[in-house]
Order: sequence, then structure tokens, then C-alpha cells
Amino acid sequence: MINAVGRDIPEEVMKATGRDIFRGSLYHDNREYTKAAPTVRAKIDPTRSKLVGSIREALNRCGAHDGMTISFHHHFREGDYVVNMVMEEIHNMGLRNIRICASSLGKAHDPIVPYIEDGTITSILSSGVRGKIGEAISNGKLRDIAVMYSHGGRVRCIEEGRVHIDIAFIGAPTADECGNLRPNGGKSNCGVLSYAYADAQYADHVVAVTDCLVPFPNIPASISMVNVDYVCTVDAIGDPAKIATGAAKPTTDQRKLLMAKYCTDFVVATPYFKEGFIYQTGVGGASIASTIYLAEVMRQRNIRMGLGLGGIATPMVRLLEEGLIGKLVDTQDFDLGAVESVGSNPNHIEITGSEYANPMNKGAYVNQLDFVILAALEVDIHFNCNVITDSTGLITGAQGGHPDTAAGAKCTIVITPLLQGRSPAVCADVTTVTTPGESVDVVVTEYGLAVNPLRPDLMEAARSCGVPIYTIEELKDMAYAIVGTPEPIQFGDRIVGIVEARDGSIIDVVRQIKEFEFAD
Repeated sequence: MINAVGRDIPEEVMKATGRDIFRGSLYHDNREYTKAAPTVRAKIDPTRSKLVGSIREALNRCGAHDGMTISFHHHFREGDYVVNMVMEEIHNMGLRNIRICASSLGKAHDPIVPYIEDGTITSILSSGVRGKIGEAISNGKLRDIAVMYSHGGRVRCIEEGRVHIDIAFIGAPTADECGNLRPNGGKSNCGVLSYAYADAQYADHVVAVTDCLVPFPNIPASISMVNVDYVCTVDAIGDPAKIATGAAKPTTDQRKLLMAKYCTDFVVATPYFKEGFIYQTGVGGASIASTIYLAEVMRQRNIRMGLGLGGIATPMVRLLEEGLIGKLVDTQDFDLGAVESVGSNPNHIEITGSEYANPMNKGAYVNQLDFVILAALEVDIHFNCNVITDSTGLITGAQGGHPDTAAGAKCTIVITPLLQGRSPAVCADVTTVTTPGESVDVVVTEYGLAVNPLRPDLMEAARSCGVPIYTIEELKDMAYAIVGTPEPIQFGDRIVGIVEARDGSIIDVVRQIKEFEFAD
């Protein structure tokens, strides 16, 4: 069946996954559903301790079994240790057919690939995957179809009961013996635990894994003891120094700095740039640079941002400290500056993943955004974006909050270079649709910008900002003129993954790469 972004979704995939095709970003507005409920085992005996001596003991007490679903959060990013230590124990116990429901998986989790190959892990649901896990899925190593969803979509999936978590493992920088969990105050601080909140609420069993046991009460707690079954102390749960890796760093690349300047010039020319505006930026180098440039204009015009939203990095923290932002609401910290700030500044506030971006609640923060500045691997002439697969079709990225914020913001700006290496980043059709073009308003490249024809109201701002203006087709033609028309990617017949739209429908599928080999 052909969905709203023109992708043909095989009926056998819809039948196998129980999902409908994507029918548009607002198709399910005002839909009713009853939230799922976990199985709760009451702790009435006040003398019964929640402390366990090992991950193995926690698994046994939780009734670990073949075919169970376990979940993890990714607030340690590339410094996470919890996924690997839990999966090693599950493997050693001889358990099979495990489904992982993670907020995201990265290169830190490369060691679990052998567990995919031997059948310990047969299903993965995640915002996305990087590193060897992405390679394994793209090469058809995972038995079941992988499911990739946005941060808001993951929460919706759990709250609806589409995914039922048997055991949630929550890496907690500090915990008391009763299970009050905080993301700060220990030796492995990660800032917030926003994406673990739904897991704690809806999983049948919740295991806190900590390397810093503190006296009761560990409050104010991000995760309350009322949702935690067991507390396990280990030597280390993560390396905070590796939180800021990859894209989550400022840039010195002149091309990215030019795109950031163009983006800022456009933003300040729009009617939404006014006192109290609400803003979110991604963690790409150009996105972070655009925040720095925007601050200069805010100082010049004496305009304050009312609210900064989403994943937070140090540039936003500095604006808060300077008084250029009223409040920061935070779902993930991308560097240690943000981790320190949310633990000490009363105007830097942790919110849950559902509050942030769940499309099926009664109103998420993303719906209040004036601007969101995002990056993309590819953008096509329909303004569809791809943030999951690279130019070879390999799964290398994650949706994160990309589709959520794009759908909610009054003005969604995507920054991408004309070329990614020798491949056009502005193209006829993206390899994989992760964010529908109806949610994208402006595309900014180092050559200039293009305004979505669905937003003629923004064309006046574009004409007045001084940035060169092109149609999206003209930008595509410029890219092809430089490197030629790209050859179609050769895929196999097998579908190895589906991309969920934030409402749970299928926006695209990912096919196995032909003749793919693992990188050294």
C-alpha cells in the first residue's frame, strides 16, 4: 500500500507488525485509547530489602525467561556500560529470543552483536542504532524486523501497550536502598533520566543499576521508589566523559559555520523571533553554531528566549546563565556542562519523555515550539528527511526527537550540506523517510535556502534575510551537477526494519543491503 509520503509498504509487513500505513501527521488527532498497565507486586513487608547482590540475582528474582522484553535508556550515550553487562549475564544464563526495547543503541553496545548472531537477541526496538548493531541489522543478522521510532513515539508505544516490558534496567547515577533514583550526585552523572520514566511506570519489573548507593531518602528523585523492584550495585554504570561524542560537539568547519549563519539570518527575519520565543536545536555542529550566532542577535536586539527545550548542550546552558533564556526544560544532556547545570540551576528542569514529545497525550512540549533547528543525512525534493540510513543504505543513525519536534514547531528548519562526502544530501528521493516533508518548512545549505511551498507565509522572511533563495529542486540540481546523478542503492528483497511514524504507523521500511560486509 502507498502511504502519505509515497512509500510502498508491503502488506505482509503490515500484517506481521500489526501496523497501518502512515496517513499524515495529524491523522490521529483526538484519537482515544486506554493506557496500558503493568503487573505490580506489592511490597507490604517493610523488612524485605530491595537490594540484590548481582545482575544475575536481579534477573532470577524478576523471573527472567526466554522471549522476554527488556528495556534500557541511553542517557550515557557512548559511555554506557549497563546494556553490555546485563546482556552478558542474560547470555551466560542461556536465555534466548530476547527483545530489547531501548531508547537508543550506539557504538558502545557493539559487544552485544554476537548475541544477535547466536539468537540470544532476536528483536530490537529503538530510536535507532549505530555502529556494529546497525551493520548487523542491515546485513540481515537480526531474526525479526527491527522497529525504529522517535522519542515521542517510543513513549506512546509503551503507554499504549503495543510493547510490554518485562524488565526495565535503569542505570542510576545515585540510588538509595528503597529505589529512589537521581541522575546526579554520584561518580557517573548523566544529568536526567527522562527516557527511563515510561519504562519505570509501565514495566512489570524495574531494576535500578547504580555505582553509588546513597542514604535514604535520595530526593528529589527522578524515578520514585514506588516504581522500583530491586537495586543492584556495580563497580561502574558508565563513563560520563563519553556523553559528548560524535555529533554532540561544536564545529570549526567553515561550511557548517556558513550554514549556521544563514540559518540565524533567516530565524531573526521571521515573525516568530520575538520576546519569549521557544526554541530547540539539534546536536549537530551547525545546529550548535546557529545557537551561538542567534545569541549575538538576541543581545543586540535585547530579546530573551522564554524557553529552551529538548536535548541540552553547553551553548544553551551559557545563554541561561547569561539571562538570555528564562528556563531550560531538559530530556537529555549532550555534554558535561549540561549535566552539571541541570543538577544545580533551578531554572534548568528535567521533564519526562512523554511530557516532551508523546503525540498521544493531551499536549507535549514540542507543540509549543516556535523554532526547531535540525540536521539530516538527506533531504529530498518533497522535503522528506532521512536521519537513519547513509548513502549506502546502512543503518547508522537514530530518529531521536527529529519527527516529534518537526511536527510540533511553528517553524522547522533543517540544516544540511549540499553534499555528504561525494553523495548528494539534497536529492530526488531520500533513501529512508524518517520525517515527512509536510513537517519541514525550510532547508538551509551552504549555498542558500529553500522554503517549502506549503509555507508561502515564510517566503517574505526568506526574501528579507539576505540569504540566497532557491527552490528545493534547484538545490538538488546543483548537487547532481557537482557529483552526478547517484546510482540507485542495491538492496536485497528482505525487509530488516520498519520506521514508525510518531503515531505508530509505518512511514518507511529498511531493506537488507546486498553483498554487505562488516567493516573492519
